[in-house]
Amino acid sequence: MSKKIIATSDAPSAIGPYSQAVLAGNTLYCSGQIAINPATGELVIDTIAVETEQVMTNIGAVLKAADMDFDNVVKCSIFMSSMDHYAAINEVYARYFTSNPPAREAVAVKTLPKEVNVEITVTAVR
Repeated sequence: MSKKIIATSDAPSAIGPYSQAVLAGNTLYCSGQIAINPATGELVIDTIAVETEQVMTNIGAVLKAADMDFDNVVKCSIFMSSMDHYAAINEVYARYFTSNPPAREAVAVKTLPKEVNVEITVTAVR
């Protein structure tokens, strides 16, 4: 099996001992993305919708760096600080998966990195 590290300056740099994504064979395993603007390093958390949009933009950049897009995504995990955010997150998320959406779970957790409200990770296949 081949293993290739995927990295792009169009998404936030890893803030720990992990890669933005790893391509193993034809499967891309993406680390969770939070709403960091990669150009400024600042959090984008004005509203949950704006925050989710930045997360999805970051995911899109990582997918693009692996020559993939949202159509390649087969699995998503959404972690949110409160289920009260579910509807707003889902509204933004749905714009990225208009047909044949991936498998998914969405769970509320106690705390996320940098105290953000949403983190999303994806797995994609060529």
